[in-house]
Amino acid sequence: MINLQKLTFNPYRENTYILFDETNECVIIDPGMYNGEEQSKMVNFINEKGLKPVLLLNTHAHIDHVLGNKFVFDTWGLKPQMHEGELGVLHSVVSYAPQMGIQYDVSPNPEVFLPETGTVYFGNSSLELIFAPGHSPAHLCFYAKEEKFLVGGDVLFYNSIGRTDLPGGNHQQLLDSIRTKIFVLPDDCLVYPGHGPKTSVGFEKENNPFLK
Repeated sequence: MINLQKLTFNPYRENTYILFDETNECVIIDPGMYNGEEQSKMVNFINEKGLKPVLLLNTHAHIDHVLGNKFVFDTWGLKPQMHEGELGVLHSVVSYAPQMGIQYDVSPNPEVFLPETGTVYFGNSSLELIFAPGHSPAHLCFYAKEEKFLVGGDVLFYNSIGRTDLPGGNHQQLLDSIRTKIFVLPDDCLVYPGHGPKTSVGFEKENNPFLK
């Protein structure tokens, strides 16, 4: 059974997720830790729960979702795993971080790239990969089928959707991704987004103004 912990970090109020099961192995998704206080909050949670980080996953590679990649690598020796189509997005962070006034510790490059479909495993648990581009060129979501929840990154938010005005964004592609990849999941599937509160597939199908 997968447990989920949300920690909200950095000036963008980005949601970082820690997933763990009864084996105490855990997955870190989109680490956004930006300063020593936030890094300590992450380490303290993992240590207090007695967890062993075994995977670092990025839904996509915008700055707010990769700010903590270097810290995770330095602390637990994990390099990020993402879709190869996000590599250019990751490399571009170095050039635009100073313009945003953000101190960026450069993320290590992935050694393992994730496919558009497939499964990642940790402990006794698994997460299905869902390819949902539009906010970024090769965005992935991570679906815990048995537990009926989705770590959705910046695809679908409570009553909103991800922005598409950044390089590699495509509004129609994002709408298509949501309709064909996310809205086919069960209505009671919870969606844990990259920003803001959780929502559900059924609620967004009924209420999201961008998808009427």
